This record gives sequence, structure tokens and C-alpha cells, in this order.
Amino acid sequence: MKRRYSLAAAGAVVGVVLVVGFAGSGQALPKLGAASAHGRGHHHSSAPATTTPTAAASASATATAGATGGSMPGMDMPSTSTSTSTASTGASATMTMPPTTFNPNLDPGESVTVSPAVKGVAPDMSFSAPNTVTHHEFQATCSQNHSEQSDPIVYPKKAGVSHMHTFMGSTTTNPDTTTKSLLAGDTSCANTFDHSAYWVPSLYDGDKLVTAGNDLETIYYKSGVSDYRTVRPFPNGLRFVVGSPTDTKEQFQNLTGTVNGFECGDIDKVYDFPVSCPAGTDLNVRLQAPSCWDGVNLDVADHKSNMAYPVYKDYRWICPTDHPVAVPMVEFKMHWKTGTDMSKVRFSSGAGYSYHYDVFVAWDQSVLSKLVTHCINGGMQCDTYGYDESKDSRGTVLPDPRYKDIVAQFPHSQTVITP
Repeated sequence: MKRRYSLAAAGAVVGVVLVVGFAGSGQALPKLGAASAHGRGHHHSSAPATTTPTAAASASATATAGATGGSMPGMDMPSTSTSTSTASTGASATMTMPPTTFNPNLDPGESVTVSPAVKGVAPDMSFSAPNTVTHHEFQATCSQNHSEQSDPIVYPKKAGVSHMHTFMGSTTTNPDTTTKSLLAGDTSCANTFDHSAYWVPSLYDGDKLVTAGNDLETIYYKSGVSDYRTVRPFPNGLRFVVGSPTDTKEQFQNLTGTVNGFECGDIDKVYDFPVSCPAGTDLNVRLQAPSCWDGVNLDVADHKSNMAYPVYKDYRWICPTDHPVAVPMVEFKMHWKTGTDMSKVRFSSGAGYSYHYDVFVAWDQSVLSKLVTHCINGGMQCDTYGYDESKDSRGTVLPDPRYKDIVAQFPHSQTVITP
């Protein structure tokens, strides 16, 4: 597939035709048309789901519980726990959580809060998107790079306490991970300016760990609010958890951010593992994250209440007053090569509805800001380099980083791009 990038560099416009392929994987970049299973176009509206959560407790565990070691919904379970969950019955997991205190990994001089508080941009309640705007997003495509029993958000500095997680993005994520260590390490994201850590509970078929192989997972950065022009970049060091390993099937189904739950072949809107999947298809799951930040806390004791979902008011999705900063709405679209028989498939955290994920933000901020401005605020449907194939004349934020002659013309502040 050919793409033409029009790049402004050193005062000149450079037109370059690139034949794109994934480095080291021997396959093409995800197709950008409607037929793609994992690329853009194979997802629904960027607006949050209109369902109302039936279990607010799962999304609002208190800081008091975290400080005292009490039971907090949404927290990871220890791997040594006894679980009664099976993929075939979908029974709820019975687990006991070890005591935990809120003591996030911080670099010297780093604070868990920002000061002064970041103020959100007030939406224009009369704004109506032009007919030409159908999306407002870009992709962060990253491969799975390792699995281990760690969770640097929920269990910082504690190895082997969490259930098994599979990590994407930063290749150095471990119990001691900090913002600085993420920025200094390598990444498995196609856009190598993205050093964020993303992780999910590991998937097993019986006792066999299931992965996506060399395929890239699609992590969308979208607008969750109607006035997409008000979305601002994530701050580095922001941490949050989406979903909960302790949720019931009903709670998972009614999460505000649930998109389609599990999918394979023509099966969708399934909120536990399907009994079987058609031959030649992958198991997918999609879940949207809250996209309104409180503007102060990079992390909190429950790892959730610093973020909130948009609310619907006067026919518009807007951020609530206590979480006024619209930030990108992250949507994981995970896939695994499970085969057709799903009877022994399970997460390390339990049944299908125990699915959840963690985000630890670490971007080159100049690049993230350009992607948000160009793609989200600009009402585009961008790939991981900020290019919208249907709006070729709008250009791109970054060229494909495997082409040194192009990359050399784009200075960067924190990371080194290598082909």
C-alpha cells in the first residue's frame, strides 16, 4: 500500500511516497479500510456508551480502603489466591487481596499531584461537527512484549503479588517502573515516541499462555466528548485502571465504557468468553476508558477516581464539573489467537468479565500534543503516525520512523527513533 506524506521541514514541503510494512514482522501495516479486523474503521462511534453503571462501587473504591488494606473493588488479585472461576461455567472468582497501601512509584522530585491544577477547556454547547468529520482519533499500535506477575500501579515495588499480566508499549515495565524509567526505556509501539505502559490480565487456554504473536494491538486515542476540539494531551505520569477483576458479568456488561465486549467472527456483544469461535477468527475484546481528568491527581488510592466518564447534558457529552479536563479516550482493542474451542479459555484474573486494563502514560509530550491537535482536535481518523488516508491533503504529524531520511528532518525532544 502506498501513502503520500506531505511534510513541512526546514521551510520546505517534501513529498515522499512510502511502501509501508512492519519492521521485523514481515507483514503490512494494519489496513485502514472497513475490512480491517484490527485497524481503524472496524469500530463504532467514538461517543461513550449510553448505559448507566449498575454498580458504582466498582468504579469508586475509597482512598480510605486503600490506606487501611481493606477490600477495594477494581484492584488486582494475588496470584496465590484460590479461584473458583472457570471459562466453561463463567463462575465468579473467589480471591483474597493482600494488604496494600497507596505508595506510588515516584522519581526524585516527582509528585503524585500537579500544581497549579490544570483547567479544562469549556465546550461550546452549540458546536456541531461538520459533515466531513466522522472520527476524531489516532491509533497507538503496540505489540505484546512480555508477561509477568507485576502491576506497578496497583502493587508498586511488589514482585509476584499480582496475577499474571501481559504488557504492551514499554518493554521495561516491572514493579519498580516510574515515569522516568518508561521514558528512558525501549517501546514495542510502532510510534516510538510512545513509551507508555499498557497491560491486561494474561489469557490462558488451559495452562497455555495465549498471545497475539507478532501482531500489533490497536489502542485508540479518541474524543469522548462532543466538542472534540477541547481534548488536551495526557500529562506524563498519569495512571489509571479501567474495569475490575472483581466485577460480576452484569457489572461488566453495564460499565459506562463497555463497547462491544467480546467478539469473534460474527459474534459480538458477549460479556463472557464465547463457547466457541469460528475457525480462522481471533478473540477480540473492546473496552473504553474514562476520558475526563480531575486536573490534579496523576494517581489516587483506587487508581480510578482521578478519572471519570463524560456525562450527557443538553444533547452533548461533556466532562463533569469535578473532572473538567477532557483528555483522550483510550480504547483497547485486544485480540488473541485462541482457536475454535473456548471451553478452557480464562484470564489470569478469572472469567471473561474480569477483564480490565491499566494505563501508565509516558509520551514525548511534543509529539503527543501534535497528534492530539492534528487528529483529535482536527476531526481526523489517523494512523499511529498522524496520517489520515481519506484526507491526504491534511498531511501527517510523523513519518514512518523506519525511513531515516525523513525522520532526520523531524527533531524530537526525548527519544531516539530507530528504524
